[in-house]
Amino acid sequence: MFQVEGYEGKREDQYNLVKKQLKALIEGEPNQIANLSNASALLNQFLDRINWVGFYLLDEEQLVLGPFQGLPACVRIPLGRGVCGTSAANRETLLVADVHAFPGHIACDAASKSEIVVPLVKDGRLIGVLDIDSPELNRFDELDQKHLEEFVSILSVAI
Repeated sequence: MFQVEGYEGKREDQYNLVKKQLKALIEGEPNQIANLSNASALLNQFLDRINWVGFYLLDEEQLVLGPFQGLPACVRIPLGRGVCGTSAANRETLLVADVHAFPGHIACDAASKSEIVVPLVKDGRLIGVLDIDSPELNRFDELDQKHLEEFVSILSVAI
């Protein structure tokens, strides 16, 4: 049975704990949907001041909604379009302080004001992206980026 440990102390220590919890959740589980579902639930529990966290998975030339926590979301996003599609097409993390200033932003939830999107790559092949939205401007920073990229790297082993 999974036990949620308290997230206290420095942010660096908190992120290290959540990565340790992810490893425990995915250990020995080969099912991609189960692992992505638990990963989104774990991040939803861990991160504060967010309103959506989940995955979009590559399906030919578009991203398709995968496991997530939050309000219903856009189902399909073309590669190169919006924050998620741009992150996927370029295979680079995007930190967006104000989504309304991002050219071509796709507004799935009007409450979202900032976003971080991390590509999910396995063996050099794009699998999808981790997408996290916040109702606050400038919610995410370089520390979030560093640890969420490590989180996705750990997760990529199990999908």
